[in-house]
Amino acid sequence: MRLLDLSLNTPAANLACDEVILQQCDNGEADETLRFWESPQHFVALGYTNRVADEVRADANIPILRRCSGGGTVLQGPGCLNYALFLRIPKAGELAGVTGANEFIMRRHEQALCDALNISITREGFTDLATRGLKFSGNAQRRKQKFLLFHGTFLLDFDLSLIEAVLLPPPKQPDYRKNRTHEEFVTNLKVSRDAIKAILRRAWNANETATDWPSERVLELVEKQYSHNEWNLKF
Repeated sequence: MRLLDLSLNTPAANLACDEVILQQCDNGEADETLRFWESPQHFVALGYTNRVADEVRADANIPILRRCSGGGTVLQGPGCLNYALFLRIPKAGELAGVTGANEFIMRRHEQALCDALNISITREGFTDLATRGLKFSGNAQRRKQKFLLFHGTFLLDFDLSLIEAVLLPPPKQPDYRKNRTHEEFVTNLKVSRDAIKAILRRAWNANETATDWPSERVLELVEKQYSHNEWNLKF
């Protein structure tokens, strides 16, 4: 598997990069890849079908972008490490369906983190990772014909107070949340970026370092889609 450690300058470019690489893989132009990135500025990443009015506080003065995958709305920015897995969809097996892929990938991450960090980590909800009942990682999936994108976040040294200031309580909550506020529900894992990257690299055998990325296509998608309210605020 290829490893692409690439953080771009804007939230839009980072989201567009994930979407373009997925399309490249599905077109046979790229192979399975693990990407890491971290946004240099804060922004809201809406799940594909989420409504802005249901998710973001009306007085929040922050960029709002809609990503190509489902899942919950999250606040991104410095201190929140992102990963993106681009995996081939087999004809049979766990990765062949949405639920099976969720189970397979989250189980692998849970085990890899527990083994490496020697702390209690559990899978919660559909695709959360938590420690002591506090969420530190949320994840989502997007599928094409031949490849899937499974991406997520790791809160490491994020300003958690900003989440409460920007995001409303989510309309849909996993049972383990128990109606807790954002500050009561999430935590920083307090592990270095290099440690998380090394754990996921080993878990997915991402041993081939890549430096090339589809810069022109990313810029085109930013201009065509992620720069427009018709996309970002359509719901």
